[in-house]
Amino acid sequence: MITFKLNPKSGVPRYRQIQDQIRYGITSNLLSPGEQLPTVRALAVDLQVHPNTVIKAYTELERAGILTTEQGTGTFVSAQPPASFPEAERQAKLESICSEFLGQAAHYGFSPDEVIQVIQAFKEKRMSP
Repeated sequence: MITFKLNPKSGVPRYRQIQDQIRYGITSNLLSPGEQLPTVRALAVDLQVHPNTVIKAYTELERAGILTTEQGTGTFVSAQPPASFPEAERQAKLESICSEFLGQAAHYGFSPDEVIQVIQAFKEKRMSP
């Protein structure tokens, strides 16, 4: 299970922050296929957001095949991995993520070279046993 946190100063809409944390949780194996997510109400209270914010995040991820909702039971990580995106769409998304990330880093005075060094060090740390 993951612990959800929102950064109100990030400039990223709150529903997107929730989605990004769920996606990260799945790709980093913090969330397993079939695992139940917090209820809309519980997550909204925990994050101090309107329930519609959580509903929007969950609904969009459900449309993408990442989550499934069972009426009266809850919302779960999909047991079936979503269909992969076309390479051009994947590349465009990666460029968008990098642009947003480098913009955030620049806001704090970090150069792209500094960011690359930290990412490389992070990668090496994660790859070592």
